[in-house]
Amino acid sequence: MNLSSAVLRAVPGAFILNSGIGKLGLDEQTAGYLQSMAVHGIPAVENLSPKQFGRLVAIGEIAVGSSLLLPFVPTKVAGLALAGFSGSMLSMYFRTPEMTEADGVRPTQAGTPLAKDSWMAAIAIALILGTGGGAREAKKAAKQAEKRAAKLERSLEKQAPAA
Repeated sequence: MNLSSAVLRAVPGAFILNSGIGKLGLDEQTAGYLQSMAVHGIPAVENLSPKQFGRLVAIGEIAVGSSLLLPFVPTKVAGLALAGFSGSMLSMYFRTPEMTEADGVRPTQAGTPLAKDSWMAAIAIALILGTGGGAREAKKAAKQAEKRAAKLERSLEKQAPAA
């Protein structure tokens, strides 16, 4: 791993890992509040209990942060993990009217904390495209990420209460 990739991975990795560790002990009320916000970007999370959601968010953030910090995780794979994470945050931002001005892009004061996640999306793109390894590695990493996402989706479906 080159120095520029290490820096691009270390800063968001440490931030996200710390955030995930901090969420391990979320109380049900706080988890419910976070879930009510997340439902705008990822409607399927509504099917989880607040406790399940809080645990899933904590574990997800720990996994993304760790993938960025562990040098044996390929840079493109870590970039894809960060892209998924930042993409979900930006999805919440763009799908929640209170977060943006009337133009739907510029952040309101309430939207600024999520709008900053656009920086993480830019870092993810730099990690995916800027590391040299060619199209074959990117395709392989994308396929692995799709498999992991499908596995996570199946797991969520199993945990969701029957409607």
